[in-house]
Amino acid sequence: MTPQSRTFPPAGGPSRRKVVNGLFGFGAAALAAPALSACGGGPSGDPKTVTFGSNGADATPKAAYAAVTKGFTADTGLKVKTNTVDHDTFQKSISNYLQGTPDDVFTWFAGYRMQYFAKKGLAHPVDDVWEKIGSGFSEAAKQLSRGEDGKYYFVPLYNYPWAVFYRKSLFKERGYQTPRTWSEFTALAKRMKKDGLSPIASGYGGGDSWSILGAFDYLNLRANGYDFHMSLMRGEVSWTDRRTTATLDLWRELSPYYQQGAGGRSWQDAAQSLLDKKSGMAVIGLFLGQQITDDALRDDIDFFPFPEIDPAQGQDTVEAPTDGFMLSRRPKNPDGANRLLEFLAGAKAENLYMGVDPSNVAVNAQADTSSYNALQKKSAELIASAKHITQFGDRDSDPGFISTVVLPGLTQWLGHPDDGSALLKKIESQRSRFFTA
Repeated sequence: MTPQSRTFPPAGGPSRRKVVNGLFGFGAAALAAPALSACGGGPSGDPKTVTFGSNGADATPKAAYAAVTKGFTADTGLKVKTNTVDHDTFQKSISNYLQGTPDDVFTWFAGYRMQYFAKKGLAHPVDDVWEKIGSGFSEAAKQLSRGEDGKYYFVPLYNYPWAVFYRKSLFKERGYQTPRTWSEFTALAKRMKKDGLSPIASGYGGGDSWSILGAFDYLNLRANGYDFHMSLMRGEVSWTDRRTTATLDLWRELSPYYQQGAGGRSWQDAAQSLLDKKSGMAVIGLFLGQQITDDALRDDIDFFPFPEIDPAQGQDTVEAPTDGFMLSRRPKNPDGANRLLEFLAGAKAENLYMGVDPSNVAVNAQADTSSYNALQKKSAELIASAKHITQFGDRDSDPGFISTVVLPGLTQWLGHPDDGSALLKKIESQRSRFFTA
């Protein structure tokens, strides 16, 4: 499924390389290697074909990207050869992919995740594209698309908020009221548990451990504010800070209301329990909608912003990850690739995409929102009202640090939550390996 200046990972010594290599696939099988060798970069490309590396392997995004590339071909006469790989494999193998013979254009994420590969020289600047598309985007979107050097490396397509989702009919049947504060939220969870529901749907098994970061981020943001959260993500403050301890205290307070067996369940299964009215709420992104094909069911889904914990922080920060596209460092068809990026940035492409996948919100301000469903309209309003926007934990920090240190620690802790002191000391002991002083 998510914002800000970034502190980039240092070049680092052997231990640093070992950790990052494990995350990004050095020494592992290349991303879609057989297809990649046929689609990748080089000087002898077909001027009538653009290659496109996509992480949208699930049925809905795959169909949406197909609609977009079909529209591009109709407009330009250029063909698009799409290389689709499942989301998790794409992320794990991205460095190997980019250092090999990648497709001309590939899907990726805004902010720190984009900046990391721009810094490594594994992507080509797209300033020429932004000269043509800039009028369609806000300053916040532009900031998310720039590298540390001030050049553009990213073209956004959509974003989506994280919030607390629920079924309206269940709340009506049970007489539940949507909470605004922490005390109201925990009281509602307690009532749901008494009513025989799993109050909060949860699934972080297998490759879905990332899904717990939405709750961690919101707890930290609501308790300690945007500035502290981003400093923590950038490695600028200690993980043993009392404010991080307070975040885990809040999470421990909430943990009895989580769905049992979450460590052996996927996020999709957890989401399905919400749709089936077996769970009352889910802290999740709007991509929940990808599981819904029945319009009547979609109309029954609603959300509320993650509750206020400290009135001084309010609810003014929203997690809204932004997805889009980058240009490989040596595209096979640079002219065609630039034309594809220009098309992808336009309102027409966003309209085509959202017409198939209603689980996201267009970033281009000129996109047509008249056909948005109720969830999309509310999502757009929530994002527009935010004072601060964060991208999501594993996008706002060094990806190696999050994937190999923070996530394993947090998922283990969630199985048997204690005061968190040992966990935070362990995370803190690894911080200097990933961040400069």
